[in-house]
Amino acid sequence: MSAVLGISAYYHDSAAALIVDGKIVAAMQEERFSRRKNDAGLPHRAAQACLTQAGITADELDSVVFYENPFGRLERVILSSLGAFPRSWRHFPAALRSQIGNKIWVLDGIASMLDIPRSKVTMAGHHESHAASAFFPSPFGEAAILTVDGMGEDVATAIWHGRGSELRSLATIPYPHSIGLLYAAITAYLGFEVNEGEYKVMGLAAFGAPRFKPEFEKLLRLHADGAFELGMEYFAFHTDTNIAFSPRLEQLLGPAKRRGEAWDLSEGSADRRFADIAASLQWITEEALLGLAREVRRRTGTDNLCLAGGVALNCVANARLLRESGFARIFVQPAAGDAGGALGAAMLGAIKLDGRRPSPMSSAALGTAVSTDRARELCGALGVAWSEPSDVLDSAADMILDGKVGAFARGRFEWGPRALGQRSIVASPREGGMRDRINMIVKKREPFRPFAPAVLRDRAGDWFTEHENDMTPYMTTTAQVVEGRAGDLGAVRHVDGSARVQTVAEAEAPDFFGLLERIERRGAPPIILNTSLNGNGEPIVGGEADALGFFMSHPVDFMVLGDIVLRKGTPA
Repeated sequence: MSAVLGISAYYHDSAAALIVDGKIVAAMQEERFSRRKNDAGLPHRAAQACLTQAGITADELDSVVFYENPFGRLERVILSSLGAFPRSWRHFPAALRSQIGNKIWVLDGIASMLDIPRSKVTMAGHHESHAASAFFPSPFGEAAILTVDGMGEDVATAIWHGRGSELRSLATIPYPHSIGLLYAAITAYLGFEVNEGEYKVMGLAAFGAPRFKPEFEKLLRLHADGAFELGMEYFAFHTDTNIAFSPRLEQLLGPAKRRGEAWDLSEGSADRRFADIAASLQWITEEALLGLAREVRRRTGTDNLCLAGGVALNCVANARLLRESGFARIFVQPAAGDAGGALGAAMLGAIKLDGRRPSPMSSAALGTAVSTDRARELCGALGVAWSEPSDVLDSAADMILDGKVGAFARGRFEWGPRALGQRSIVASPREGGMRDRINMIVKKREPFRPFAPAVLRDRAGDWFTEHENDMTPYMTTTAQVVEGRAGDLGAVRHVDGSARVQTVAEAEAPDFFGLLERIERRGAPPIILNTSLNGNGEPIVGGEADALGFFMSHPVDFMVLGDIVLRKGTPA
């Protein structure tokens, strides 16, 4: 037996992933266990859960691989702070403190966490881990690869060529010239939390028009060969610990949105300017990615593209890449951000160990499973009534078609930030009022946030265009609603006519597939509204206790928890 554990930690979205005998056995984020959103600490519980899933102990591991070089990152912090001196004199002590301590000695910390010899713990490069997480789980034998995020050690963007079990770096764009840092700065400018609010910016963009194109061409200057550079005079992330943008950004775009202010996107409202800024950011992001994609296709000659890094979770940009970049197929691994670096690191370690490329990813259900026995015990201890129908999926289908909002927690939880049917809130997709109800009452979030439609894969073409691709199983792209079908999809169709589609196949998500199949048997379209099973500011539900806690504290009508069903208003 060969076993390699990958670890990402200390920046955001810490995670662990385990490869055993060339197969992905488990991959989990620490936040699902700690209940701290975007938990960045060492993934103690996620690592142990991966080992438990495989039935092995830490001392049986051949190696553990950290997803970046901590010494390289420290060097970049020192050099970039010195390069910005004297403007960075306030920033430098805090930046240095953030790297010295646990972060610089992370390899020793991992060895201590697992109680294994330090000699078993190694490291890979940040963007190398991203590239591995993009290509090796893909269905492609050869592909071009883009890794695009905020920053790694001293690289913000890289292009690669993957073939078989090999990765070859072709070019890099150094820090601080970063699409991810641009997106983070505008996220902060729009009043959202960085590393959490980027999804909100993407949703907001659909309500605006990109009328700030000339201004954004000053913020991100694109070159003909796919390279780009930031207009650094508009940013402050390199000189200030707390502020991502400089006063010149507000001189260029107008006053920033105050965090926590309510949103009003009605015609003529002041917030429409912010929607236009979000649309302009989306436009320049897509233009930059298209330039990179065309350049890496020119260099590699392949028809396949893999994407990783936080920017790869921009599903609107991914859809445009598929349409316009010249690539026939595009794959985005579901945990494309920093958490996915753990999977890439594990795969690099496995290849180094025996030279074989691990098997591709076949499902995102890589977490721990719901135990029906444990669910019954908890319900009994808390006095929560439950039933156990002969077909729990039949019961759920009936309640969804009756207009109920439900929570669905079955099987192993998902890898990545998107709910894919293992830990989901589900409802009918038909009425726009259902979207408003879930946004305002259940999720308690901004009214412009869209929801995803989950649809049987072989029926998706009846409702959506551009649905036949390698990204829709993991909800990492968008498609347009077929003309004349808008009335069926009021709760999941975005204002621009698009939808972040999830296509569901039995092999990847058997329970969700069964639920959609039963809905179709009742004469309804095999589509449901799917959004993550969590409240505002919370991680997605992991285990039975988390699921039960959500049910008791949020206004959903029912919950499927393993093989039992809970209903609101049912006496104990």
